[in-house]
Amino acid sequence: MNNAVIPSAFTNWLRVNLFADKASILITLLFCVASAYCLPAVLDWLLFKAVFRADAEACRVAQGACWGVVTEKYRVILFGRYPYQEQWRPMLVVGILLLSIIVSCRRFADYSRLALAWLLVMLFCFVLLRGGFAGLALVESSRWGGLPLTLLLTIGSIAGAFPLAILLAFGRSSQLPVIRALSTLYIELIRSIPLVSMLFLAAFIFPLLLPSRYSMDVFIRVLLGITFFLAAYLAEVLRGGLQSIPAGQLEAAASLGLRPWQVRWHIILPQALRATLPSLINSFISIFKETSLVTVVGLYELTGALTLSLSGDPNWRPFYLEGYLFIAAIYWCGCFALSRHSQQWLNKT
Repeated sequence: MNNAVIPSAFTNWLRVNLFADKASILITLLFCVASAYCLPAVLDWLLFKAVFRADAEACRVAQGACWGVVTEKYRVILFGRYPYQEQWRPMLVVGILLLSIIVSCRRFADYSRLALAWLLVMLFCFVLLRGGFAGLALVESSRWGGLPLTLLLTIGSIAGAFPLAILLAFGRSSQLPVIRALSTLYIELIRSIPLVSMLFLAAFIFPLLLPSRYSMDVFIRVLLGITFFLAAYLAEVLRGGLQSIPAGQLEAAASLGLRPWQVRWHIILPQALRATLPSLINSFISIFKETSLVTVVGLYELTGALTLSLSGDPNWRPFYLEGYLFIAAIYWCGCFALSRHSQQWLNKT
């Protein structure tokens, strides 16, 4: 590759994104001046004057950040109340889930196999965390927490909500009055309540409706609540994509003798998914962050685990800010990776 290509591309990027017009030039210069003024102090607090060792006394007299709170409490933050001796299990679950996400970013000829693989992965992770077999200690889901819980709730709710959302989107666009009315009722009813209310219904009200001889794990109940909530929002996103398909394509497909389900599966749905991919990714990112609300029903994901780790320890309690910055970095990495992959996917299709 010619060495002049890279500087030229970089110059074009600067001209288009930072120096396109007078307003952009002014904003860029103001940002550079503000950065030059603030950046040294920020770097001093973040790095140069920060304390990285687990020493509460040193943190109290330090002029910088106390990253020692992360060094001291990272196990509780990442794994919640899971037993210390068994924390290799949630660590393995996180590794399996992240590896599965990376593998899933590739193109596949048959996505039904990918769906089956994800089902097996989720079942394996659930069984591994719960234990109670093969010499593994039984750990109730109420003691799960941190990053594994956040990932399981996010991935599980997306995997469960997506097919339900497709059915609801087609149902609301159906010509059959009963199906259209039921789909509309479900979507509007679920979208009219906040997620916190849905979590309370799933965690506390739903068990009262079951016969006394039946019981359902709290993790499963919360996961179902998030799934049903997310499905209503995804259905509306997909319905907008369905309405963007020109009617001429449907008529052409019918003239070729395709059955209605073939038209929807092979012609309408792929185009609707591509048209709504940015909105779908936005919903996925939103639910990834909103899993933090499960704290109100007694499950301690990342933010809840941080509160749990610091609330009972007066030595480290003053350093909430550094803990929240650590969690924010984890959320940012997840959201940024998801958004970047969606952009690459759009560019290739």
